[in-house]
Amino acid sequence: MNKKYSVRDIVVLSGLEAVRKNPWMYVGSVSETGYHQLLWELVYNSVDEALAGACSKIGVTLADDHCAVEDDGRGIPTELHPGEGVSACEVVLTKLHSGSKFSRASYRFSAGLHGLGLSCVNALSERLTVEIRRNGTLYAQEYRRGAPKRPLRAAGKTAGRGTRITFWPDKKIFKTFRGFNEALCAEFLEELSFLNPGVEFTLAGGRNAAPRSFRNGSGIAGLLSRLNAAARPLFAKPLEVRLENKTLCCGAVLQWTTGREPLIRSYVNCVNTVHGGTHVSAFRRGLTRAINRSMTETGRLAGAGDAAEADEVAEGLTAVIDLKLAHPNFEGQIKTRLTNADVSATIENAVCAQVLAALKKDPRTAAVIADKILQVRKARLAARRVAEKIYFQRVDRNIDEEVYKEQFGARSRNWHDSAVWITDKELLKKHAGLFKPDRDAVALDVCCGSGVVGASFRGRVKKIVGLDLTPEMVNLAKQRLDEVRQGTVYDLPFKANTFDLVCTREVLHLLPWPEKPVSEIFRVMKPGAQFIVGQILPYGAADGPWMYRVFKKKQPLIFNMFQEEDFKRLLTDAGFVDLEMKELRVWESIDVWIDSFETTSLHRHEIRQLFRDAPAEARAVHPFKISPSGEIHDLWRWCVFSVRKPL
Repeated sequence: MNKKYSVRDIVVLSGLEAVRKNPWMYVGSVSETGYHQLLWELVYNSVDEALAGACSKIGVTLADDHCAVEDDGRGIPTELHPGEGVSACEVVLTKLHSGSKFSRASYRFSAGLHGLGLSCVNALSERLTVEIRRNGTLYAQEYRRGAPKRPLRAAGKTAGRGTRITFWPDKKIFKTFRGFNEALCAEFLEELSFLNPGVEFTLAGGRNAAPRSFRNGSGIAGLLSRLNAAARPLFAKPLEVRLENKTLCCGAVLQWTTGREPLIRSYVNCVNTVHGGTHVSAFRRGLTRAINRSMTETGRLAGAGDAAEADEVAEGLTAVIDLKLAHPNFEGQIKTRLTNADVSATIENAVCAQVLAALKKDPRTAAVIADKILQVRKARLAARRVAEKIYFQRVDRNIDEEVYKEQFGARSRNWHDSAVWITDKELLKKHAGLFKPDRDAVALDVCCGSGVVGASFRGRVKKIVGLDLTPEMVNLAKQRLDEVRQGTVYDLPFKANTFDLVCTREVLHLLPWPEKPVSEIFRVMKPGAQFIVGQILPYGAADGPWMYRVFKKKQPLIFNMFQEEDFKRLLTDAGFVDLEMKELRVWESIDVWIDSFETTSLHRHEIRQLFRDAPAEARAVHPFKISPSGEIHDLWRWCVFSVRKPL
């Protein structure tokens, strides 16, 4: 670029202009998550009043294009601010990093750490009105896109006290805004009612004619019970941890279930820290220490070298951690991760001591937990043995069909739910679209799974035959294909020169020595017949090793992570000609993909960590996204190849 760079290019954004210019820095996004964050910020301000003992009712009212939050707290101060020359109310609505939370005189615990909540809501609203009941007077003020229309003024006498703020999200910023999600708001308020026993939360408007009230006296034990409503707990009474000193107050409840995935909900000053943080890490370390000491003392572990790992302890665990902290430090304004290092040792030691004491008092519960963890360990070791077995198969050039039958037979129970790509319509169209229609053709779907790839050629060919290794897959495929045989791709049970079309997808990378299956496919094809094969490939050399690690954790049977040129060479070296490739990129939910029978709980955790810690060179070429809730989606590069057997 030849453009000069000078002092004129330095832009200074003042006041709320910075928020409107870069809204995602303050509320996370400009989609549904973002405009709901505006609502959460207002509710958190009211919750701060409740934590201070000054508020017992918090109400949310939804309308088609706006929302109101009201509480019976002390009301935002209305007097002139001595340093700003306007009301204190106008200061907190128009000045970033303003508010009473910084002095800590009014609030011991507060979610409004950064003094941004009210001003951000105002900045990102097309219109906002504030009504304050304080000292027997009703005060009111209106704002447009963050700017006051007039000063705060008295609007008459009133009874009671509190604050009501109504705001209209700015559709110039939130272009997809079509109203607030009532179910999401209800879940949010109900959750807060467990964290604030005795405080009444109400939700009005929306589809429900009558307001809904949420008031729970059971505290976080009630929230744990709700989280475990569809689970099978291993013991009836949850374990509890309680800790309080001058700077923090921490409560936790925990219970193991027969499930596989851990479910840990953590809160700091009533804010859901969805990405955890130092308090969750400390909780897990303390819990692991306590469990290991208990198992050692009861003879369940041979010694320190046999200690259970944190992921083994966490499998099937449901826990709620409720931390109130005087000086919390969060990773960002939306407060999804706590970063205070100074709380770690205190929480870890308290969890360890109290859980260990509880297990000593209740040996039966201690035994149930130990049995669960030993079962997890047994399954983990079995999975490791399978992986080692497959590794040595590669060295010995032997194929153990029973290992493949075991894993894919089990996976057939949730085959279509185990990956988005299996039934992706656009991907199936890519396969079918490469075939040159011949209505008298007989097609073979190799390693057909449930037969969806072969079925995509329906109407283009005369007959579709399937082949798979496991009886479970054969039965699935029979629902879609004309005929299905059981057999192995290393020795196809068909005569040479039988088929006009052979198709397969996402199989060859699972097989040692893939040259042999490709030669078998070549053998059973008629001269001039077409082979169509789909395969996930890396974007290049930079992300290939990282992708192999991810896939190996998901599926111990994997042998190869082909590069594009490697895969093309595999086909042409077998004697195929007229190679053509079509590419399609498909978003895959990694959380769905790893929730399968061949992937252990430990490996699911490690896969998520591989995405979080992906090297810079892989990130530069391989698109994936991690949502604020922790969900992972990967944009997989599908390559569909078409080749022909020479005439």
